[in-house]
Amino acid sequence: MAAPCEVRHGVGEWDSPDPEAEGDSRRPPTSLLSDAAVQSDTDTDAETEDSAPRERDTPEDIVLEAPANGLAFHPARNLVAAGDVDGDVFVFEYSCWEGENKELWSSGHHLRSCRDLAFSEDGQKLVTVSKDKAIHILDVEQGRLDKRISKAHNVAINSLLLVDEHLLATGDDSGRIRLWDQRKEGAIMDLRQHEDYIADMALDPAKKLLLTASGDGCLGVFNIKRHRFELLSEAQSGDLTSVKLMKRGKKVACGSSEGTIYLFNWNGFGATSDRFALKAESIDCIVPITDNLLCTGSTDGIIRAVNILPNRVVGSVGQHAGEPVEQLALSHCGKFLASSGHDHRLKFWDITQLRSVVVDDYRKRKKKGGHLQALSSKAWGMDDFFAGLKEEENTVPDPVEEESEDSD
Repeated sequence: MAAPCEVRHGVGEWDSPDPEAEGDSRRPPTSLLSDAAVQSDTDTDAETEDSAPRERDTPEDIVLEAPANGLAFHPARNLVAAGDVDGDVFVFEYSCWEGENKELWSSGHHLRSCRDLAFSEDGQKLVTVSKDKAIHILDVEQGRLDKRISKAHNVAINSLLLVDEHLLATGDDSGRIRLWDQRKEGAIMDLRQHEDYIADMALDPAKKLLLTASGDGCLGVFNIKRHRFELLSEAQSGDLTSVKLMKRGKKVACGSSEGTIYLFNWNGFGATSDRFALKAESIDCIVPITDNLLCTGSTDGIIRAVNILPNRVVGSVGQHAGEPVEQLALSHCGKFLASSGHDHRLKFWDITQLRSVVVDDYRKRKKKGGHLQALSSKAWGMDDFFAGLKEEENTVPDPVEEESEDSD
């Protein structure tokens, strides 16, 4: 990527970092949870050997000073980035060995909450957006602020999507979409069709159509090749909080603030083709695991595995006990799902088993008082979730499908 540009003060223009204005970008080290026992000088050799680091199924939890809004895995390395409500950005190296999680660097350049972030395709840059209306591009190796757009939007930026090595899209709290080319000054597309905040964005494989989920309850479609607006769907009853492509791009799934997944046919964005109501207060984030299976994060703290067509809740992957799940991300190897919650923790879940789950069309009869099936050793059953008394088990039960209600 090119060297930092000259300092410019116009709206939406690239700036070079000003260390004196920004202040020290380094933050105090973040706490890393470890289950390893602390040994005293009087411990025996046997006790020391017993306490040696052991390999776990998943990395240990990472504890932040504030809840993280943004969460992203590196495309090739065992790195995870988090941006919190204080505006701080952290990059960690994670490991399945006890005590081996490491904070590589942190940045405090954002003046307000970091809303979203993403690694570049080559993994060399980390792009962040914030409530302070700025876009920052940081060097992954050193944590250095390479570029910024200090006034990218007139209101807080809420969503970010990297299109390719040069293009990125941003959505703000007013419903405005802007497309940026890092080789040029200013936005190359600036459209506002939504009436409320942009919650999430997705891109088709051809990188032609940009899909947007908005707080106005509509799915938006924008042609970023021709820089024009295409259409808005009919409004749903709640906010659309997330949007992802499923079924090899033939279906679009949107989460909502009312706990319903809305499905659209590709090229049939005007109205929903199906809807699927979960027993959840809301669906705040979605991550596809396979073409048919996705994971959802909700305000009730539960991470659910959900099959699309046939619509089934397969079970629980994990939880943030009593705290909303803010964001989900899938690791580059596809083995780990990471989640951030209002409990200030980044948690890791082993989802290897989910890739082998097959859901047939046979609709099982719903059991009264049925529980969510635990799909990992760290996932609790519903009774255990609310009681808070579950101990981690060493074995993972075979997944059992649980049917949720369809609203159609």
